[in-house]
Amino acid sequence: MSDAATGIDDLVQPFQIEDLGIRGRVVRLGPLVDRVLSAHAYAEPVSRLLGEALALAAMIGSALKFEGRFILQTKGDGPVGMVVADYETPGKLRGYAQVDEVRLAEALAAGRAAPADLLGEGFLALTIDQGADMERYQGIVALDARGLSHSAHEYFASSEQVATRIRLAAGPFYHREATGPEKNWRAGAIMIQHIARDGGLTGFREGEDQSPYTEEEENWNRAAILLDTVEDHELLDPELAPTRLLFRLFHEDGVRAFEPSEVEFSCHCSRGRMETVLRSFGSHEIDEMVQEGVVTATCEFCSAVYVFTPEELKE
Repeated sequence: MSDAATGIDDLVQPFQIEDLGIRGRVVRLGPLVDRVLSAHAYAEPVSRLLGEALALAAMIGSALKFEGRFILQTKGDGPVGMVVADYETPGKLRGYAQVDEVRLAEALAAGRAAPADLLGEGFLALTIDQGADMERYQGIVALDARGLSHSAHEYFASSEQVATRIRLAAGPFYHREATGPEKNWRAGAIMIQHIARDGGLTGFREGEDQSPYTEEEENWNRAAILLDTVEDHELLDPELAPTRLLFRLFHEDGVRAFEPSEVEFSCHCSRGRMETVLRSFGSHEIDEMVQEGVVTATCEFCSAVYVFTPEELKE
């Protein structure tokens, strides 16, 4: 494995572990996730949740072999009613969370900030959209109280029937500047999947009792145990290149890194699109939106603000 330069962000690093029959990807998000989370100024637990969702969407979406979109969406009865992460090929990512601020404040004041406290009971929907002429594919699983990675494990086990192990992390990273300490948000993820001897992905479910184990299952168990040793700071550290992390974990097993792909923030909103949406409302509804003589609309993804006069929207 080549010793790539450190400090590389906003990328997806695919890899393969030859001796164990494993393939996987590492995601490292820096300026992209900082832009998304800073623009919304969510409470820190909500930012962590959305950061993990963005990393997970980039990891799964980057595997698409066609032009299309991968959409990750949670829907629950907690104070964070919905989280959306939208990945569009090749490498365009955006996301947002819908938050009930009153309920969130009550939960945080009571010390309830775990994923189960924020999301509540509900579902995780993973949607693959291949365009207007193709049918959408959607997999839905229940939200796991332990977090998004465990919900994703169940998705791969039930919908894809693939042994999969995922680690997610998101958090603020502090560094010194001339003007004082500065905080930037970062997110990261790593995923492994088992490859059968015929080259396809395996059908055995990770976590089931496989004893007596075959050689392939022993290899999978070894890779999964090694992955579980990854700590959050290793997924977030801008000085630890993804290739170096892979070497730390799997250097004894013949890990091989491939060419990484870039990920960038991209939002489809525009004044014209927002105007089209608002024009779809009736004249009476538009009048109800008017505040201080204008209609103001904010993009949920990028927080861009668009201001219209009622007359513009009624023309």
